[in-house]
Amino acid sequence: MAVFELRVALTVKDFDAALRFYKEGLGLDPGELWTDGGMGQMLSAGRGTLEIFDDSYATHVDQLEVGRRVSEGVRLAFEVPDVEKAVENAIAYGATLVAAPTRTPWGDLNARVTSPDGLQVTLYQVSGD
Repeated sequence: MAVFELRVALTVKDFDAALRFYKEGLGLDPGELWTDGGMGQMLSAGRGTLEIFDDSYATHVDQLEVGRRVSEGVRLAFEVPDVEKAVENAIAYGATLVAAPTRTPWGDLNARVTSPDGLQVTLYQVSGD
């Protein structure tokens, strides 16, 4: 058996604010729009990866990126070409800053924001970018 695609489905309280944040604030590419029975929008985020952490490792990552434990069961992470501009743009579209960009031990520049609907989002720039 093989898996061909990973999708994350978010149910949000304010569809328009969430769509603006992910589309305009983070730059995800819009795809199919569904309007039968409500509103749904597919957004492409490039290549998908699923990370699974135990509680200790989640605490470790939060400590490195934010300085304390802040994330819950789900956190999204997006690789961006310029993390500082990505944070500014995300905030302009409703995000709240959790932690400014910081250099990680593996060399990436990571920042943390909270989406308009309260989901933790890491924005990261790979070292050398």
